[in-house]
Amino acid sequence: MIGLGRMGANMVQRLLRGGHRVVGYDPAEAARKVIEDHGAESAASLAELIKKLKTPRTIWLMVPAGEITDQTINDVVPLLSKGDTLVDGGNSNYHDTLRRAASVNQAGIEYVDSGTSGGIWGLAEGYSLMIGGSEQAVERLRPIFETLAPAPDRGWGRVGPVGSGHFTKMIHNGIEYGLMQAYAEGFSIMQHKTEFGLDLHQVAEIWRSGSVVRSWLLDLTANALEKNPTLKGIAPYVADSGEGRWTVAEAIELGVPAFVITHSLLSRLRSRDTDSFSDKLVAAMRNQFGGHAMKSE
Repeated sequence: MIGLGRMGANMVQRLLRGGHRVVGYDPAEAARKVIEDHGAESAASLAELIKKLKTPRTIWLMVPAGEITDQTINDVVPLLSKGDTLVDGGNSNYHDTLRRAASVNQAGIEYVDSGTSGGIWGLAEGYSLMIGGSEQAVERLRPIFETLAPAPDRGWGRVGPVGSGHFTKMIHNGIEYGLMQAYAEGFSIMQHKTEFGLDLHQVAEIWRSGSVVRSWLLDLTANALEKNPTLKGIAPYVADSGEGRWTVAEAIELGVPAFVITHSLLSRLRSRDTDSFSDKLVAAMRNQFGGHAMKSE
């Protein structure tokens, strides 16, 4: 395991519980200590990590998408041998995955992409794994996937050749954007209906059982509203890690209308514009053509 952030460390713990031997590496000593405290081995360098593993080795990357993934792969591949397998469990763009796989395969090393969902809850609930790669490579890693998943026969599977795992996870996250936006808008409408004095946490709890809109996201919404009913102290700023943008770009490339996902992405971008020039200009235009009043800052 390379990259021992919170999610990576949780995955290590789940593998240890399943009886697997895990050696982890992270540049941060504190991150290495976390997995050591849970009974895993650690390595202070990539070279030491590789030496501690028996061939054929399986190297699982849990690092942020982008340059750091490329750099880590460039650093580790020369240390590997033919027959080893490199698994990218991060949220890489599938185009990058296809490029990396082609390069890694030239060295005789298998490349597997595992779109991984579950976040901080994965340790307790298991991870949803969307896996791309050769049938032979995925089958060899079956014990690992069965341990990380919610159950050996649920929540994971080989969805196709290399690249398909990250592609599927990209679409998964695009759908997630839309679901979150729909819940947020619905609860916002109820919050604005002040004459009914609705208890939004109570409503969420009612919907969690029997309702057609029940889901894990609704469970988390209920948790959030129980802890902070008015969402006091939370800035109306919603970040995105890229997958929604990639999904919308893919929809445009394929000529597929994706109204909800696209709108949810635009809503996130809109949340960051604290000094909206476009809104000011619309107000100014309304004043120009209709004499409508403008509010001062």
